[in-house]
Amino acid sequence: EITKNYKAGDRFLQVQLEDGTEINYPVDPAALPPLRNPDILVGENDLTALSYLHEPAVLHNLKIRFVESKLIYTYSGIILVAINPYKQLPIYGDAIIHAYSGQNMGDMDPHIFAVAEEAYKQMARNNKNQSIIVSGESGAGKTVSARYTMRYFATVSKSTSNAHVEDKVLASNPITEAVGNAKTTRNDNSSRFGKYTEISFDQSYRIIGANMRTYLLEKSRVVFQSENERNYHIFYQLCASAMQPEFQHLKLGSAEKFNYTRMGGNTVIEGVDDRANMVETQKTFALLGLKEDFQMDIFKTLAAILHLGNVEITAVGDERSSISPEDSHLNMFCELLDLNFDKMTQWLCHRKIITTSETVIKPMTKAQAVNARDALAKKIYSHLFDFIVERINQALQFTGKQHTFIGVLDIYGFETFDVNSFEQFCINYANEKLQLQFNLHVFKLEQEEYMKEDIPWTLIDFYDNQPVIDLIEAKMGILELLDEECLLPHGTDENWLQKLYNNFVNKNALFEKPRMSNTSFIIQHFADKVEYKCEGFLEKNRDTVYEVLMEILKESKFRLCANFFQDNPASISPFSSTINIKSARPVLKPPNKQLRMTVGSKFRSSLSLLMETLNATTPHYVRCIKPNDEKQPFEFDSKRVAQQLRACGVLETIRISAQSYPSRWTYIEFFSRYSILMTQQELSLNDKKQICKIVLQRLIQDPNQYQFGRTKIFFRAGQVAYLEKLRSDKLRHACIMIQKSVRGWLQRKKFLRIKQAAVTIQQYFRGQRTVRQAITARALKQTWAAIIIQKYCRGYLVRKLCQLIHVAAVTIQAFTRGFLARKKYRKMLEEHKAVILQKYARAWLARRRFQNIRRFVSNIQLSYRVQRLQKKIEEQSRENHGLLERLTNLASTHMNDLDTIQKLELELEKLTAQKRTYEEKGKKYKEDSEQVHFPCLFWCLYFRKEKHLFIVLFRILEKKIQNQKHDYEKEIELLKGEIKVLKEEKSQLQQQIQQEIIIQDGLKIEVGQLTKQTQKIPELQKEIELLQTQKLDVEKQAQSQKREMREKMSEVTKQLLESYDFEDVRSRLSTEDLEHLNEDGELWFAYEGLKKATRVLESHFQSQKEIYEKEIEGLNFKVEHLSQDINHLQKLFREENDINDGIRLEVSRLTSENMVIPDLKQQVSELENQKLDLENRLQEQTIKLKGKIPLWSSKNSKRQSFLSVSRTNEAQNEINIKAKERLNVITQEIEGLSNSLKQDEIHDEVKSKIKQETTRLTVENMDLEEKLDMKDRIIKKLEDQIKTLTKTIEKVNEVHVPTLSKEYIGMMEYKKEDEERIVQNLILDLKPRGVVVNMIPGLPAHILFMCVRYADYLNDADMLKSFINVTIDGIKQVVKENSEDFEMLSFWLSNTYYFLNCLKQYSGEEEFMKSNTPRQNKNCLKHFDLSEYRQILSDLAIRIYHQFIIVMENNIQPMIVPGMLEYESLQGISGLKPTGFRKRSSSIDDTDTYTMTSILQQLSYFYSTMCQNGLDSELLKQAVKQLFFLIGAVTLNSLFLRKDMCSCRKGMQIRCNISYLEEWLKDKNLQSSNAKETLEPLAQAAWLLQVKKITDDDAKEICEHCTSLSTVQIVKILNSYTPIDDFEKRVAPSFVRKVQAMLNNREDVPQLMLDTKYLFQVTFPFTPSPHALEMIQVPSSFKLGFLTRV
Repeated sequence: EITKNYKAGDRFLQVQLEDGTEINYPVDPAALPPLRNPDILVGENDLTALSYLHEPAVLHNLKIRFVESKLIYTYSGIILVAINPYKQLPIYGDAIIHAYSGQNMGDMDPHIFAVAEEAYKQMARNNKNQSIIVSGESGAGKTVSARYTMRYFATVSKSTSNAHVEDKVLASNPITEAVGNAKTTRNDNSSRFGKYTEISFDQSYRIIGANMRTYLLEKSRVVFQSENERNYHIFYQLCASAMQPEFQHLKLGSAEKFNYTRMGGNTVIEGVDDRANMVETQKTFALLGLKEDFQMDIFKTLAAILHLGNVEITAVGDERSSISPEDSHLNMFCELLDLNFDKMTQWLCHRKIITTSETVIKPMTKAQAVNARDALAKKIYSHLFDFIVERINQALQFTGKQHTFIGVLDIYGFETFDVNSFEQFCINYANEKLQLQFNLHVFKLEQEEYMKEDIPWTLIDFYDNQPVIDLIEAKMGILELLDEECLLPHGTDENWLQKLYNNFVNKNALFEKPRMSNTSFIIQHFADKVEYKCEGFLEKNRDTVYEVLMEILKESKFRLCANFFQDNPASISPFSSTINIKSARPVLKPPNKQLRMTVGSKFRSSLSLLMETLNATTPHYVRCIKPNDEKQPFEFDSKRVAQQLRACGVLETIRISAQSYPSRWTYIEFFSRYSILMTQQELSLNDKKQICKIVLQRLIQDPNQYQFGRTKIFFRAGQVAYLEKLRSDKLRHACIMIQKSVRGWLQRKKFLRIKQAAVTIQQYFRGQRTVRQAITARALKQTWAAIIIQKYCRGYLVRKLCQLIHVAAVTIQAFTRGFLARKKYRKMLEEHKAVILQKYARAWLARRRFQNIRRFVSNIQLSYRVQRLQKKIEEQSRENHGLLERLTNLASTHMNDLDTIQKLELELEKLTAQKRTYEEKGKKYKEDSEQVHFPCLFWCLYFRKEKHLFIVLFRILEKKIQNQKHDYEKEIELLKGEIKVLKEEKSQLQQQIQQEIIIQDGLKIEVGQLTKQTQKIPELQKEIELLQTQKLDVEKQAQSQKREMREKMSEVTKQLLESYDFEDVRSRLSTEDLEHLNEDGELWFAYEGLKKATRVLESHFQSQKEIYEKEIEGLNFKVEHLSQDINHLQKLFREENDINDGIRLEVSRLTSENMVIPDLKQQVSELENQKLDLENRLQEQTIKLKGKIPLWSSKNSKRQSFLSVSRTNEAQNEINIKAKERLNVITQEIEGLSNSLKQDEIHDEVKSKIKQETTRLTVENMDLEEKLDMKDRIIKKLEDQIKTLTKTIEKVNEVHVPTLSKEYIGMMEYKKEDEERIVQNLILDLKPRGVVVNMIPGLPAHILFMCVRYADYLNDADMLKSFINVTIDGIKQVVKENSEDFEMLSFWLSNTYYFLNCLKQYSGEEEFMKSNTPRQNKNCLKHFDLSEYRQILSDLAIRIYHQFIIVMENNIQPMIVPGMLEYESLQGISGLKPTGFRKRSSSIDDTDTYTMTSILQQLSYFYSTMCQNGLDSELLKQAVKQLFFLIGAVTLNSLFLRKDMCSCRKGMQIRCNISYLEEWLKDKNLQSSNAKETLEPLAQAAWLLQVKKITDDDAKEICEHCTSLSTVQIVKILNSYTPIDDFEKRVAPSFVRKVQAMLNNREDVPQLMLDTKYLFQVTFPFTPSPHALEMIQVPSSFKLGFLTRV
């Protein structure tokens, strides 16, 4: 600050520095030092917001931000200046990304994420491609900045596919860094190539792929590294992993063993693990889909390069060199690349020169051979690098069409070293092209801004670097001359340099020749002059390898290596033929010297392609700055920074801005900031824009110093500082005025207090003095006499007054006591009459009560008897079920018996048929025997000689026949005995059948009686319906009577008030009474009116009593009639019991008969077996008889055949006769059996009739059971009616007629096919708005549970499972369809919670039944355990809750920052500051902005909706706690990222807003929700902004108070603290360090941002439902008429 006014010609300025020291600064009067910006502008986010724009101001602003505030990003117009902190900062987490997502660029602190968001937003808004150009020196942080921009795009625009394209895009960075980055003296991870990455987006602006182009790889680093530098990282990673099993065949070792990795002398980077990085590189290869075989091919190639570098070339004389045939490294090189070892040893030391006539093989010196070896290594690595980039592009290739893209250019900045060569020339050439494009874009933006604001455009002088570009790339320029020299066989660097001197020295002002050197040249670049050494330019531009070596590599059997050097390289992968890769380093053309492209020409073509791409996009600029060369964190070297700012064009941009109107304010910002400079007359205007114009015209006289635009005011440099000075002067004068007034008021107050004290002292002093003067003996005597006189006088007066009062009191008492006595007498008379009335009334009431009790007892007895009857009926129904089962069993057994009997009849018919056949056969035998008799006699006489033999044979046959006869006789006797037994059994069965017929007749009679009795049931039902209608009529009458009573009461009171005659009452009073009535006499008239009213009411009540007594008598008559009906029903039940007893006896008898049936079955089966035996024997005998005749005829001769036949025929005749007799006997027995079977058939018919009767009886019995069930239900209804009637009778006695309701058991009956309808009507179609108000909380949940109870009551597992699954699916569907509808989510969260609680409450588990009522315990589930479904519902409720929270957060999040931070509700507090090019998107009309009221209204809406939907109070508290945490976290995160908000006034505003939220909690009675505690970090941050921050005690207080903030957060707030006015002071860096040192012992998470996505753990407390299920009714709006309450 200048302490003394400067006068023209002074040689010194008296200046006071910031630390308070005063110095005399020497100045040149012709060139005064630049002015300093006011304190309010120091540390601004945008350099263009500075009022004075010059290099010292820019450097000071950057230093304040970087060193003191620890802020590494600053805007400079459209450029983001990023200073490398050389330290990891917690400002790149996902929370930071989400905080910047969707924000305008000027709303938050400068950040690389803000630039990325701006590019992404412009791409989405304008559908135009974007590019982000990141440039800077080596070590400035270009690679990290580009990596963070790509990470931002990958996080914000995640692809919807499962391919994870964004992960692949990010994975390309570690690979390119491994093969293209290396350690240099300036940077441990320096990119040695340029890279342009196009990130492609689809129409939804999600990443679908990427493509990479590379520029100018530093190949020389492969074979040479300077001191303290390293080769590319991949070599060291490979050497560190050499001992791994998969790499042992590469024969590698430590990096110190190889020439190409040990040149720099330091093979290790501190803090870097090369082995771990190798694992990471392999992982990223795999993530990109590059398999292990491909990786191993790359590693083999890299190992071969290392082995090639270790090949020892020995000199043989001065002009020859050789390689040992036993060189292991060359052998390994040839083995890895599958090359011919002999050829390699020869051609590494020889070269082939082809002339027109011959081919000459020329040996090479050692130096030439080493150069050839190194050139080969560089060539192989260059091809390998291009190949890796190509494969990465293939992995990032996408199918489909690219909609838009964002390009990220990571390219070297302007470089100037002590020795500059071909690489620096190309780099600076590229920066010249980029600077030209930048200048054109800046002017384009400025022109658009001026045109947008309708401000005339004036031409501004700026540096045009097009001549430098022409010098380099124009025809016959530097590059073209270089290429021309390269084509000459004997071209040298010196010849090329001489051509440059001849063409440009003294002809082009931008080209110079150094005075002391003939081997270099100077070019005047836009940033600085650079001197280039010409040595090596031609060799580096040619980039040649001997043809013979390339031919050897072409012949390699290792496919990857051979493909590198093919004329038309074959595709390495199956995809490369279809993918067009844009590479800045295309594959080499055929090795023709005339056609081969040089490095310079390739770089120029790729650079022109890059510029075309950039010109077709909207560029965004990031300039990375290196703060110091020692890599010290937060150390600022002003000279180095100024040099880089100049080189990257930042200072040029500032110079251009300073020439026009650099400071730009919106009208609303100007009005808010400088309203203090406006007069009352100016403020009275309504148009703020007009006010601003009038004020500026008054304050700044020169109209050329500002311009009025459509929405902004444009100021020239220094004008904002002038306005700030005016404002601070006005505030200073106002402060002086306030101080003057306050100090005067304090002095006046002090003076008045002293004056009052002096007066008081004087008063007491003067009083004492007068007393001392006035006290004498005479005065004392006079005073004593006066006192005595006063005493007697006052006593007389008091006695006289007392006597008067006594007389008056006695008179009043006499009259009053008389009045009270008369009143008491009248009251006694009235009470005596009332006692008599009460006596009779109480006697009548007692009699009535006794009658009611007697009726009540009788009703209870009736109900008890009905219950007993019900139990008996239930037992009888059970017995009937048993009897039915037994009858059905008997019927089935009877049918089986009939089947067996029918089978026996069929068998008997078969036997009769066989008998007939046998008889026919017997007749045939007789006829045959008669015919054969005579021939037999003849033959017997003829053959007498053989007689003896026949006799013997005959005797043998006779014996056999006799034995058979005895056997048949025995069998026939057995059959006779069995037939007798069957006859006896048949007679028994006939008797049983007759008894069954008699029983059936009795059953028919009883069934007829039952049918008659059942016909009476509809009559009873009709009577019950009549009673119900009468009951409803009585209720309606009672309600109408109540209404009439109320109306009559109101009429009576009106009549009493209107017709009350006060004069009449007064006339009835005596004069004495009127005299003794005081002012309260109106009470008497009121008492009289009340007496009249009571009489009227008594008469009305008496009439009402008579009406009710008549109604009660009618009801009693109905009850008696019902009791008679119940007695009649009891008789019917008794008769049915008797019938059931008869049925029971009949069933027991039938069962006993059925017990005999198995024996009969056995007997019949035995008969069948015997019959089969007989048939078998008969068949055997016939077969034997037939077989014997041919045997005899065959044995004897023809002579003896007749005799034998005749004799055998005789014997056979006898046998046949006997067999006939036996057959006759058997046939008679069979006929008897058949007759008996016919009789059995008759019995079977009878049995079938019995069976039909029994089935009919069973059907009738089933009908009877159904009728009994109906009767049970009717009886239950009658019981309910009786109970309700008794209740109505009791309540009628008390002059109240209640509504009679059914007794329900809390279930909803439904059918299985109705499940879909229930879900559709109750879940999917139900709209909570309008319905919720008129129903109990969780009504749909209770209805669903009642349906579950019904399924459990039926014990139907399938039905229950189906219903619950359908219900859960329905809830999921309605939640999914309404995932953004807060009301629906709130409604179904509440109902799911109630449904879950119902399943717990009625589960039957003890822990959930503690608070149940006995009735609720009866409603518990009986058959199923639904614990698994409870878990499913709990998970579903958690899912709904999370979605519910997300919807609330999405609704309220846009309001938080505008309402909590930006809106200023406190009067007189404004936090607006001047801003630069990056501005907040504000306008004069700010009506649409959110305020604190918007947040409170939104919270109230959430609260009221949750309450309406019946959400449990605990869940509601948890939701409010989550919302308050979000409000606090979002506000605090925004505060961390907005330096302009870190001020004392903003802290007051935040504290005020927090108090509003606390008041809201108190108003809603939510203090116990712990929501207030979630705002504690924000409250502490607001306190930290307001508290004093100067002394050690302040630091200690901050450490003690800010317990909810981490160390990083406290330091961030202190560093970001920004004074709004001059009276506020910036926090000193020493104070920040003190606080940081005190907080070092604190153990907290080093995380800056709060996680806004954090969700507190939700708990669903069990709160039993107080609503009884049986009392719940279904509203008609639910459309569930198909459900019936049970």
